[in-house]
Amino acid sequence: MAHIIDRRLNGKNKSAVNRDRFLRRFKGQIKEAVARAIKGRSITDVDSGEKVSIPVKDISEPAFRHGKGGVWEGVHPGNEEFVKGDRIPRPQGGGGGGSGSGKASNEGEGEDDFVFHLSHEEFMNVFFEDLALPNLIKTELMGIEEMKPVRAGYTNDGTPANISIVRSLRGALARRVALSAPTLAQLVEAEEELDEMLESGEENTLDIRHQRERVHALREKLYSIPFIDPFDLRYNNRVKQPKPTSQAVMFCLMDVSGSMDESKKDMAKRFFILLYLFLQRNYEKIELVFIRHHTSAVEVNEHDFFHSRESGGTVVSSALNLMKDIIAKRYAQGGWNIYAAQASDGDNWDSDSANCGKILEESLLPLCQYYAYIEITEGEPQNLWYEYQKLGARHRHFAMQRIRQAGDIYPVFRELFSKERQQGGSA
Repeated sequence: MAHIIDRRLNGKNKSAVNRDRFLRRFKGQIKEAVARAIKGRSITDVDSGEKVSIPVKDISEPAFRHGKGGVWEGVHPGNEEFVKGDRIPRPQGGGGGGSGSGKASNEGEGEDDFVFHLSHEEFMNVFFEDLALPNLIKTELMGIEEMKPVRAGYTNDGTPANISIVRSLRGALARRVALSAPTLAQLVEAEEELDEMLESGEENTLDIRHQRERVHALREKLYSIPFIDPFDLRYNNRVKQPKPTSQAVMFCLMDVSGSMDESKKDMAKRFFILLYLFLQRNYEKIELVFIRHHTSAVEVNEHDFFHSRESGGTVVSSALNLMKDIIAKRYAQGGWNIYAAQASDGDNWDSDSANCGKILEESLLPLCQYYAYIEITEGEPQNLWYEYQKLGARHRHFAMQRIRQAGDIYPVFRELFSKERQQGGSA
């Protein structure tokens, strides 16, 4: 039997690398498990981990074995019990499925499914894998940093295209001066001594001959110093520094009027919680603005947005006007990508719906990269929905979806912020 021994040193991150490889291999089963988990839990708990079961047959590994080798023949006996077309009865319990179901039996064997736990980070990676804010190809968010090369002095190695000629020649000159100074001083001294010997009239003495040879050797030494050496070469050094490409703000508008009962408010809260998790995970530097409205609108913090019990009538235009004022005060200086998501039951004061459409088309949509409207209602669409439909036909960056029950929240969210919609919106 052959024995294969792995003598490679275990790196400090070997376990993490192996786990990533495992997650990639069983990506399909893991995505199905995450989808099942979403259906069985509230969206407020969406960022916790999950246990995933994988059948044993799917995790079997290949094994090395000795082949029989040579030329061999085998005779397979026939079957005395069954012929083609017979129906084989199902085993009565203990069939070895390893699933833990069925009655006890004294026959059969098997293995349990392989169960492991997805961490918070791994669960969220799968959960948000197919989601992205639309139009991000055209205008990047502040949280996605662009790496810009900047000058950072000089380096001793690099590519020929980055050679600094002036700096290299300056270094070569300094090297030649430093190396030739002692020899040059000796040469000057030797030439002066030779001149004195020649002035004394002794032209062919042995001392004069030696002195001339010394002067010649010193001159050869000076000439042997190279004009430029690889040591002198200097290259322009450039390093990449993160530079924000642009800035983005996400407006969250929620209807808290009397027509929005607790179940509708809960579904709206869940949608915004999901949106909030998505934004905070993918775009750390994006700004969020929370606006609650009934007959009047007010900007609130995150806690009050989800937990305040204030209620009243319905004037949706109050939230749109407040959003317009906030943009004018804080985000009108340019460089901001503006996104908005609005959740309502669509039950609005009749004369106000037309006003909402006008505010959106004339004031907000020209400023927004993307605007999503969510109508939470079990019955027929309300008047605000029909008013907004006119905008959807004229503006590609305006999207609408309806939520009838809690199970629709996640599919609607994926539809509004899918990569396919992103690509279509930026075409």
